[in-house]
Amino acid sequence: MARTIEVTDVILRDAHQSLIATRMAMEDMVPVCEDLDKAGYWSLECWGGATYDSCIRFLNEDPWERLRTFKKLLPNTRTQMLLRGQNLLGYRHYEDTVVDKFVEKAAINGMDVFRVFDALNDVRNLKRAMAAVKRTGKHAQGTICYTTSPVHTPQKFIEMALRLQDMGVDSICIKDMAALLKPQPAYDIVKGIKEKCGDDMLIHVHVHSTTGVTLVSLMKAIEAGADIVDTAVSSMSLGPGHNPTESLVEMLEGTGYETKLDLERIYRVRDHFAKIKKRYGEFMSEFQVETEIFKSQIPGGMLSNMESQLKQQGAADKMKEVLLEVPKVRKDAGYPPLVTPSSQIVGTQAVLNVMMGEYKVLSGEFADLMLGYYGQTDDEKNPEVIAKAKEQTKKEVITDRPADHIAPEWDKLVDEATKLPGNNGTEEDVLTYAMFPQVAPKFFAARDQGPKNLGKDPEAAKPAAPADPSHPGYLAGPIDYQVSVNGTTKKVTVSPV
Repeated sequence: MARTIEVTDVILRDAHQSLIATRMAMEDMVPVCEDLDKAGYWSLECWGGATYDSCIRFLNEDPWERLRTFKKLLPNTRTQMLLRGQNLLGYRHYEDTVVDKFVEKAAINGMDVFRVFDALNDVRNLKRAMAAVKRTGKHAQGTICYTTSPVHTPQKFIEMALRLQDMGVDSICIKDMAALLKPQPAYDIVKGIKEKCGDDMLIHVHVHSTTGVTLVSLMKAIEAGADIVDTAVSSMSLGPGHNPTESLVEMLEGTGYETKLDLERIYRVRDHFAKIKKRYGEFMSEFQVETEIFKSQIPGGMLSNMESQLKQQGAADKMKEVLLEVPKVRKDAGYPPLVTPSSQIVGTQAVLNVMMGEYKVLSGEFADLMLGYYGQTDDEKNPEVIAKAKEQTKKEVITDRPADHIAPEWDKLVDEATKLPGNNGTEEDVLTYAMFPQVAPKFFAARDQGPKNLGKDPEAAKPAAPADPSHPGYLAGPIDYQVSVNGTTKKVTVSPV
């Protein structure tokens, strides 16, 4: 009898975060929710990650309303989110009360599965969020951020799995955000976790497809005992995104494993997004298969966002230099895994090094990373860069849990948030302000204008055929006009293009 492999589809969150810089409007996802809900998935990842930021920064959409809508439209399937431990969904650590409040409100508003990770794999930064999830009775998934370096081995990840098990997690996720997990390590790590933590521990494997090797890695992970894997509907897959859901289903035929997914429903979802994604062409990542990522280790979502940022600054030609600089910066920082926010922190510093000279300027976040304010890394940091960070920030190195250095802040956040025009008086709005204090005031003030859709009709940009006589702009030949400007008259001839 075939063993059933459960599947989480990331089409509603990580797929568009990785491929179109998280710009997908809610209205473009709603039409397929019924098919997704009835397709037989273990869960649907639909919230967290960069979606919260993108909702209020670009889409004028309340992220809490997005969550409530998904919960309403997906009654038969678990909703799932990505939570950055003590960072929540922002880019700094938050005081424990804020962490408790956020998890409580996410659960109340409809979240079922909390995939909780720390960018440095520092388990001290996971404990509070994990305990908060357990109190709500929801599914607490402890996460190992997979990376490679001279100090990272399968045994090291297996040891972390044991620490997560001690926390009482309901499942363990191996999160490969940069498509670095090759087939043999995938097998070895999953096999090792099953042996040490027991067969009852659910293992969930998340990989991106950027390097082109990870569909094989999923197969090896399944053979080693993985219970759940992440994929994305094919029309929003590959490149810096994920492996296609349909390909996984077909790959398993005749292997002794099956998914029990309803492909006919998934095909309808595929066709919908195939049409929709054309409208987001300006945000679409140009990366396809990129094995050099084994060196830079930049994850899929960061690739598309970095491309977009460099283009906006007129420095798109610097992309290769930045990719080569990233591993140097990462080594100096103690080999942190590159996932939000560490990927942004290391990536931004790499950009600064390329544009302004090596460590001539340190971003505030990178200085804090060097000084321990994000947690402990798995290797020693460059002492020369630490010295520069101390000099720039006038702060000392810390070695204990970073959140222990944060004063109680909930009451202050409530006071500041409720004074903002457009604030609706809810704790959810306080949390939105806490995550993004610079962006939230603008969002609150403009929220009543309704959500924006940044997708554009690709046909609208195409000029009409000039030789079509039926077109209202058709010109049979040159036409002379007289144009008067400030009393001066000139003849202007208009000709067909």
